[in-house]
Amino acid sequence: MPKTQLNVRVDEATAEAARRRALQRGMSVNRYIEELVKQDAGQVGHTFVEAAADFMKQYESVFAEEFGTERRGTR
Repeated sequence: MPKTQLNVRVDEATAEAARRRALQRGMSVNRYIEELVKQDAGQVGHTFVEAAADFMKQYESVFAEEFGTERRGTR
């Protein structure tokens, strides 16, 4: 996958923390930041799925009344 360069400005303490954490994990700072963003993006997706599941549980009876239950468990 092609890479895109980003320039990010952070204070020296944050930069040092990123360098230290990347070194501890045996990866470059670039890779470390990339992994953090991927984890964060994945968490957003996970949070959305959990919220959707909670919504469906909360309104399950409304959907069953409106659409019936004969399709339950099918996709």
